[in-house]
Formats: sequence, structure tokens, C-alpha cells
Amino acid sequence: MDRLERIFELQAKFDQALIEKRNLKHIKPEEWIQKEVLAIISELGELLDETNFKWWKNPKEINQAALREELVDILHFFISMCIKAGMTAEDLYQGYLAKNKENFDRQQGKSNRVGYEWEA
Repeated sequence: MDRLERIFELQAKFDQALIEKRNLKHIKPEEWIQKEVLAIISELGELLDETNFKWWKNPKEINQAALREELVDILHFFISMCIKAGMTAEDLYQGYLAKNKENFDRQQGKSNRVGYEWEA
């Protein structure tokens, strides 16, 4: 089992325990995804708070541990959404590879999608 598969396995176990212990079996997968999108938006705000985005304030030292923790929180919700959408770790991996290739093709002018090309 690779690391991504392990992450999917652990998240599925956590989600199942949460559903059972909090009596959330009535929530449909698409509703879960909506809730998890909102949770990710909240976590993105917390991540942003760990950076120096407030140009009107004096910069602070970045707390790398807190920043990384927020990224992991986002990953938790993202993987949970993948699971609820019926994706496996392999599906996510293959989807990433395909999209990454398409992104490079667009930038290199090799795609049917125009307007993305890097300048020569």
C-alpha cells in the first residue's frame, strides 16, 4: 500500500467513525461534499491567517508548523470529498497525471485550448 492509499484508508475510517458516533447517516454524499467545501474554505482562511497577506500590518515570522497543520486540515477534507465522490487513491493519481499533462500541453501550445501558451 502506498502513502496516498494509506491516507485514503485512514480518512475513510475517520469519516465512518464520525458518521456513526455523531449519528450522521442521514446526510447524503452530495451534502457531505457541500459541507466539506465550506470546511475547506474555512481552513483556507486559517491558512491565510498564517501568512503575511495583511499588507496593512507589519510582517510577522511565519509559524511553519501552524501553516503545515492548516495544509493537512485542508487535505483531510479534500480526501474525504474524493471518497464521497467515489474516487480511489488510484483515481486521484491518474486524474492528476492526466490534468498535469493537459496543463503542460496548454502552456506549450499543444492543446486544443488556446490562450494559455507561455510566451516564447
